[in-house]
Amino acid sequence: MHAVSSTLSLPEAACTPVGSEVYRGLTSRPKTLCPWLFYDQRGSELFEAITELPEYYLTRTERAIFAEHGDEMIAAAAAESGPLTMIELGAGTATKTGLLLRAAIRSQGAVDYYPIDVSASALAAAEQHIAEGIPGVRIESRVGDYTQGIEPIPCEGRRLVLYIGSSIGNFEPADAVQVLREARRILAPGDHLLLGADRAKDASVLIPAYDDAAGVTADFNKNVLTRIHRELGADFNLRTFRHRARWNQEQSRIEMHLESLIAQTVSIPALHLEVRFARGETIHTENSYKFTPESIASIIERAGFALTRCWSDPRQWFGVYLATVV
Repeated sequence: MHAVSSTLSLPEAACTPVGSEVYRGLTSRPKTLCPWLFYDQRGSELFEAITELPEYYLTRTERAIFAEHGDEMIAAAAAESGPLTMIELGAGTATKTGLLLRAAIRSQGAVDYYPIDVSASALAAAEQHIAEGIPGVRIESRVGDYTQGIEPIPCEGRRLVLYIGSSIGNFEPADAVQVLREARRILAPGDHLLLGADRAKDASVLIPAYDDAAGVTADFNKNVLTRIHRELGADFNLRTFRHRARWNQEQSRIEMHLESLIAQTVSIPALHLEVRFARGETIHTENSYKFTPESIASIIERAGFALTRCWSDPRQWFGVYLATVV
């Protein structure tokens, strides 16, 4: 089954970022939605809750790496080339980033920090907790989609782009290279990238991280339908969709889907669109690629960086990679 439009010309709502993505994704076969749609205010709150779940090892593992090695990371990036300016892509509430900001302050006394995110509410929370808890950080938030271009960032010394949390795994490999190339575009030779990337491991560990017992990830996934209802007037019935997390061994990725439990038609009035679902049909909402050291090194190098250092946890579940613009 597929979506059909009731008009020959696109309505005005289809020209907005949300409307155009929903129109594109739900008229595609198979149906898809981009992960950035998750991050309205409620979605950002749910994601923060996910990071604290016992099954979701990624955040606490990466945080532990920063806690143990943050001073080394800052020292390796700064060298003797002047103060670091830190830029974070997809910063969210910047909870883990505080460890690196504190390390920069220990090293150079103060630090300029530019967090970039699509969620204004998440950035506001980041500004508040940094202002209250980390003196010496000069923060300038930028609301926007970093995949669509990054404005130049002023700097007197070196720039360090942070791209942590394994957000790189949300992109197809070729797109991941392009995202890093876009970051490289605002950097100069000698500037650095600090990239966090989750590693491939057994499905018995991976699946629960994306399908927790408390159902928080399911609520996070379904919230995208709530957002479409609120912003475009859709009549999704959340009880007729369920969250699905799958491990795709061949592609080395976790896939998140919303599965229609019945044959149904959903109306989206703002788009003049009716979307038909067969029973069992899904909307593919997110990928989370899992990497080997070799596969992530290939992406880094194809984007124009030279890999210089890597830090990991005792179980080798997660890697943090320092790369330099060449």
